[in-house]
Amino acid sequence: MRMFVAVTDNDWFKFLKNIKPDEVNFWQPGRRRNFRALKEGELFLFKLHSPYNYVVGGGIFVRQAFFPLSLTWDIFGIKNGRASREEFMEAIYSYRRTDMLSEPDPIIGSLVLAEPFFFQKQDWIPVPRSWSPHIVQGKTYNTGSPDGKMLYEAVQHRLVESAIAAEHQALYGKPQLIKPRLGQGGFRITVTQAYDNRCAMTGERTLPVLNAAHIKPYSKNGPHATSNGLLLRQDVHTLFDRGYITVTTDSVVEVSKRIKEDYGNGRDYYKLHGHPLLKLPERADERPSAQFLQWHNENVYVGQ
Repeated sequence: MRMFVAVTDNDWFKFLKNIKPDEVNFWQPGRRRNFRALKEGELFLFKLHSPYNYVVGGGIFVRQAFFPLSLTWDIFGIKNGRASREEFMEAIYSYRRTDMLSEPDPIIGSLVLAEPFFFQKQDWIPVPRSWSPHIVQGKTYNTGSPDGKMLYEAVQHRLVESAIAAEHQALYGKPQLIKPRLGQGGFRITVTQAYDNRCAMTGERTLPVLNAAHIKPYSKNGPHATSNGLLLRQDVHTLFDRGYITVTTDSVVEVSKRIKEDYGNGRDYYKLHGHPLLKLPERADERPSAQFLQWHNENVYVGQ
């Protein structure tokens, strides 16, 4: 299994260590660079800037995304490692060669990490001997190499000895890909990408008006899983949540007559009735679960 040790903004680490979130965004302020160092479920570790040459925590890599700065803040909020949107913007522009006037809402990268952990100072791990002081972004290690094996075992040992051990059972034992438990931000990212930034029912592509909708609500024990999500335009999302629209287990849209009865309109929405979803995820495991769709049909949809 691979691990990536990333050179980390010290203030980002300190802030997130204090709030202990369920997920974090390791943001990339510069131009687009595809991150190919890890697969989903591999270990992403944090190393502070020199002279603090230590691995100080990490998380489970979920995926990379590129969104406008404003939307990135809306998705992750303080899980971006800053206390306010203004502080986040200031941090982004401090790494860029542009300013707010010339580039008011730049596209930035996000490396979404689930189940993050943050070590106490006495548990920090010295970087392997193969780490070069000239490394700017990070370095990939493999658990099949001596340094990689040592680093992985050191992380395991710290987790076993710490109070956060129970939250990271999947990291114990033989190195393997881990199925990350998504948070709300990770859910929004994975659903948005699974549907290729398009509303599943209307095909709308304008990102600011697209929502990652839970089929079975999180408040009703619906998981933050891509198979429990649909990417929907805001108005369609509202009607879906209120039961005026549903999707059958064979991915066909149904629109209730109650929209007209309750509001005296709904013509634009009735055009969707009886049509299959315009967009489905390519990966079978990310497509809407029949179990969750059936739950929505039986417990939320107000019927014909």
